[in-house]
Amino acid sequence: MEAESAIEPAHRSPSERLYAGVRTRILHGDFGPGAALKPRELADAEGVSLAVAREALLRLVGEGLAVRLHNRGFVVPSMDADRWQKIAEARIATEPAMLRLSMARGDIDWEARVHAAHYRLRRTPVWTEGGPFYSDEWSEAHRQFHRCLLEACANDILLDLFDRMWVASELARRWSTSAMPRGVPLRSVQPRDGVAEHAALEAAVLARDADRAVDLLVQHLTLTAESLRAGHGASNG
Repeated sequence: MEAESAIEPAHRSPSERLYAGVRTRILHGDFGPGAALKPRELADAEGVSLAVAREALLRLVGEGLAVRLHNRGFVVPSMDADRWQKIAEARIATEPAMLRLSMARGDIDWEARVHAAHYRLRRTPVWTEGGPFYSDEWSEAHRQFHRCLLEACANDILLDLFDRMWVASELARRWSTSAMPRGVPLRSVQPRDGVAEHAALEAAVLARDADRAVDLLVQHLTLTAESLRAGHGASNG
């Protein structure tokens, strides 16, 4: 899944612009859990055809950011604790196996990409400027680092599954932070050292210590699941 910022807005098609705009609004909570996504309203607001709006919404369905209901249009996925727990279990069941494959198949170029992705993550500001929540830039660097760890598995089916699970986890992370009491910054409830966790993961991967890398990833994902279950959103997984 490519970062939306990779395509300059001026060069995007109408469908791409609508997709990117609605995607951002979902991730930022403007369209909350269970909110209706009405093609006609979106088309009119953006000055595009109904067909373009439907195309954009179907793309969001494919990404897991929208659900198409039979004869009822499109909605944002509901915030169901059981759903997020199942996603966490799925990540813990699949990503360690993908990491083992990646470490077995990855070459020196892959190692260089892992190092570069971690460097970018480490150097990207975590927080919004003057704000208490994760920045979009850090969230994207975070996604790229985790995906880079797994991409040398060379299995498109598994990587597509990772992409969908990551989007679902990102929704849970962002919605859980938006549900915090007003005036309580995320910084003040951060219970874990995500920087150290990511650094340890990189070190184990580059040392080709598969058992340690897998153990660290399982711990990392378990902490993420626990933090999302607690509802405060202090998640770095």
